[in-house]
Amino acid sequence: MFQRGVVRRVARRAVIGITGTTIGTTSALAVYANTEQGLGFKREVQFWSNIGPIVYDYWWNSFSSSPKVKLQLALNDDISDEQIKENKKKVVQELHERNAPRIFDTMLDLGGLYIKLGQVLSVTALPIPEQYRVLFRTLQSNVPGASDFQTVVKPTIEKELGKPLDEVFESVDEIPCGAASIGQAHKATLKDTNEEVIIKVQYPNAKWQVPADIECVGQFLQLCVYFGVVDESASTLSYEEFARQFMAELDYKREKENLQSVYDSSLDPSAPYIKGGVLIPRVFDDLCTNQVITMTYLPGEKFEQEAKRQLKQLGIDTKRGMREIVKEAEETTGGSVDIGDELALSPDAVPPSWKIRLSRIVTNLVSVDSMFSLARFARRIMLWSTAATVKSIQIVSVLPIVPTNMKNWADGHQNAIQQAERLGWTKDAITTLLDVHGYQILNQGLFSKYYLCIPLFCCFI
Repeated sequence: MFQRGVVRRVARRAVIGITGTTIGTTSALAVYANTEQGLGFKREVQFWSNIGPIVYDYWWNSFSSSPKVKLQLALNDDISDEQIKENKKKVVQELHERNAPRIFDTMLDLGGLYIKLGQVLSVTALPIPEQYRVLFRTLQSNVPGASDFQTVVKPTIEKELGKPLDEVFESVDEIPCGAASIGQAHKATLKDTNEEVIIKVQYPNAKWQVPADIECVGQFLQLCVYFGVVDESASTLSYEEFARQFMAELDYKREKENLQSVYDSSLDPSAPYIKGGVLIPRVFDDLCTNQVITMTYLPGEKFEQEAKRQLKQLGIDTKRGMREIVKEAEETTGGSVDIGDELALSPDAVPPSWKIRLSRIVTNLVSVDSMFSLARFARRIMLWSTAATVKSIQIVSVLPIVPTNMKNWADGHQNAIQQAERLGWTKDAITTLLDVHGYQILNQGLFSKYYLCIPLFCCFI
């Protein structure tokens, strides 16, 4: 009887201990799950739960260390190395077709840094498979929706400024005029001065999301290095710069100080800003915090949109992307000249032959830039000719002998002269950009992407 009582007490204490430990552990995990570290860990788990099976799919079906690939090679030991390469190339293409949409959907689901990463990869010079590049390219103009204004943006602004929104602003447009990986921008009107401003708001979860995303990208990169997909030294340098850049974007205080410095430098009459018609937005120091930057609103179109419009006037289709345009131009002009070892940068290098020198001259004359220059010149001549014809028809249109279809043609082409005048836009735009950014970086040691160039109607936000 005594032994039974002891056993019952021990069992009861064990149950109470285990239950208490379980409750304590569960409570601790619940608390940790709501901390920034816990939320970041959950995001990493979400990333790898989606990416892990894709990595395994590539390894299992295409890597030489895979048991499946080893078995296939063992069963087909009579095939040549060339056939093995062709088969692997075909398998890899099938893997790209199958997994590119899965990777893309994961990036859309996670958002934030992965959207920015997709945008960068769509235009990078790195050998990204075309199946991925095509999908990533859609992120340049079709970014997923921004955060809700009432539940996320408005509370963040009010918390940062320490005041209700209607005490500071007469109105705030709830539809963002721009959205990025760590924040979004809204147009607003100040209550006291009725001045139009832009409020750039950092997402509340950006401070833990960005570090977690950078960690995932780093781990994924290490995996690529392990499988021999990328070079270790080059990838390490790229990743370190990538991480440093995005962590710096979280520092709104420093960004505000840089923007203020660039604005102050733009007031200098000797600087290229006034000469080029470039305006820098002024920041409102009392309306800037660690998560909010308020600056003057400078209306205008994005540089990219205006550039595409100008190229379209030249008859160049920009839907394929600038990479494809330049590639096609190189193929049209014969591509680059391969002159092999004769251009080796060594003291003992053999002087180039007359054939090499001649090929250089021809390459300089028949280059992508020369082709664009000739196209612009031809287009300008054609437009001026059209404009002269339109003006002549309009002068004689009062005469009854002028056919109606000719009058209709003139009415439909009377903007030709304005188009011809704007064909010089490219040279002026590039010159202004180089002057301004060169002054910022080389003279002031600063750089800002926020400015409006009035003559070009280009707004960077």
